[in-house]
Amino acid sequence: MKKVLREILNTSLYLLGVLCLVYLVIHFVGQRTQVQGSSMEPTLSTEDNLIVDKLSYRFRDPERYDIIVFPFLQKEETYFIKRIIGLPGETVQIDEEGNIYVDGVVLEESYGKEVIANPGRACDPIKLGKDEYFVLGDNRNDSVDGRDPSVGNIKRENIIGRAWLRIWPLNKFGFIKHR
Repeated sequence: MKKVLREILNTSLYLLGVLCLVYLVIHFVGQRTQVQGSSMEPTLSTEDNLIVDKLSYRFRDPERYDIIVFPFLQKEETYFIKRIIGLPGETVQIDEEGNIYVDGVVLEESYGKEVIANPGRACDPIKLGKDEYFVLGDNRNDSVDGRDPSVGNIKRENIIGRAWLRIWPLNKFGFIKHR
């Protein structure tokens, strides 16, 4: 009888350890997320399954062109995935021709699917605070992003992590290119 109780205790402790490890990994290292919508096409497509790296931003700051996940503060349990365009302290503006300016210099980038038709709130210069980022979807004309007042500037504390690895569909399996 003692042997059975000891085996039950050992198994219970083992399972508790595994559950604690899984909890730590999901909350502090990485988590799976699924892309919904076309705002990041052609880079990411709807129903792509990703692993989000939640650890690296504990040791370094997000960089321009990183693809990040953050909560949409207007709706609970809704998360957005977008590309960082503007960094803390910079000024971002988009002109009528769809050119993106960072601190008055045209941003040379090739991530936009097409020329921006609507600069939204970025038609006027947007000065980012010391902990704020400006984000855009790659599918610029089909994305609710930093140009929309409902999204606005993203605070550093609200960034969950960086898109790291696409795990589904299998024919697209691999690390996400940020630059």
